[in-house]
Amino acid sequence: MKTTALISLLGLSGSALGAAVEKGNGNTPFGYKSGSKESIDNLKGKIENVVWVLLENRGFDNILGGVKKQGLDNVVNNGPFYNLEDIANPKSKKWSTQSKNYDSVLNDPDHTLTGTNFELYGQYSPSNEAIANGTLTPNLSGFVNRQILRHPKVSAERATDEVMGYYSESQIPTIVDIVDEFTTFNNWHSCVPGPTNPNRLCAVSGVTDGHGKNDEDFDVSAIPATSIFEAASEKGISWLNYDGTNGAFLPDSMFFDWTAKNAKSNVVPAANFYQDAYLGLLPQLSYINPSCCGLNTNSMHPAGNVSFGEVFLKQIYDAVRTGPQWEKTLFLVSFDETGGFFDHVAPPLAVRPDNKTYTETAYDGSSYTFSFDRLGGRIPTWLLSPYAPKGHVEGYGSDPVTGESAAYSATSVLKTLGYLWDLKDLSPRVEHSPAFDHLIGPNSRTTPKSLKNPHTFPDAI
Repeated sequence: MKTTALISLLGLSGSALGAAVEKGNGNTPFGYKSGSKESIDNLKGKIENVVWVLLENRGFDNILGGVKKQGLDNVVNNGPFYNLEDIANPKSKKWSTQSKNYDSVLNDPDHTLTGTNFELYGQYSPSNEAIANGTLTPNLSGFVNRQILRHPKVSAERATDEVMGYYSESQIPTIVDIVDEFTTFNNWHSCVPGPTNPNRLCAVSGVTDGHGKNDEDFDVSAIPATSIFEAASEKGISWLNYDGTNGAFLPDSMFFDWTAKNAKSNVVPAANFYQDAYLGLLPQLSYINPSCCGLNTNSMHPAGNVSFGEVFLKQIYDAVRTGPQWEKTLFLVSFDETGGFFDHVAPPLAVRPDNKTYTETAYDGSSYTFSFDRLGGRIPTWLLSPYAPKGHVEGYGSDPVTGESAAYSATSVLKTLGYLWDLKDLSPRVEHSPAFDHLIGPNSRTTPKSLKNPHTFPDAI
């Protein structure tokens, strides 16, 4: 799978381009090659419990844009970056990435499939042939324009604040603590350049099953695909889906007809996680659904506050860290998708997860059919473990089939769990996904017993 370098933003100044990121996985902190017998044997010898949480709808530059750590490919290190107010008018005003002074946004950015197309390509229905042959590449030019079109009462300045804003280090102390103490992925992308449920489906099954929107199949456990939960059960791997949705929608394991028929009892309240962590009763796989998606929820999905999400992460970490299972735990934190927030790194092409397509009517009336052959934008992702390298910034991984440089994505978790528990690849996408087994080292190290406390912001605007 080939990856795409940084793309010029409509011929704007060189300062908008940032620095190109080194590709490949030459920076292996422990000398392990991902997928090698040595690396997999070490993984199996060190890790018994996996805790996996998918937060909601934030991009890499949005969350980590102001973190000054060397090696992070973000705004403060490689920016600023720009969008035009009107991409149809090259003479319209240029707006730049800028630091936020508020916790969240009330005007949720567009993260539909065709809306994301507009943000990435400046058009709702780009030519799939041109994308595939490389003659059309993402120019990342349409985020501000799309926010203005989606929320016509919002000024261009406000729209820019919302979709191109980022947080300073002082605003997100818990996240900065994670960056300093554990491993951050520079190039981790969402499965699908579209909304929540197709991405969550892909994360836990390796396929999209032809779903490109949050349709009713997700509400009635109608997905027939094999999930990590079914695969784990077949191998005798214990798992629980800790459900924080508060009944607003189904948790991710309940997307699947198999779970509804065979494993409803594996879905338990999110509050159970903390008692299980403190008592050493966590299963081999703990999958956590946060609450979503408005004010007073903890997934970070707009209009939910980032500070509430930091509290959530701190609560999870502190419980696992002070419980008896920490020394054998891999804790993976990621997001489902970017939520329509700007990021300056172009999403790469990807192996199709299955042979299904999805067709959507765009806002301009055009019809667009997607074959799920490219990833979505970059999302913040962290690996926390006493065996994870301290303060490490991981670049690109390697496609296990071709050996070529490749971006990480949610299916990288499935690939790594496959190595850990001898599971079959759930899809061609998983088969080609870089794993991160090589980031588990041979020796445990001292880690903080508690993450730094977050602090309050003004209310979301």
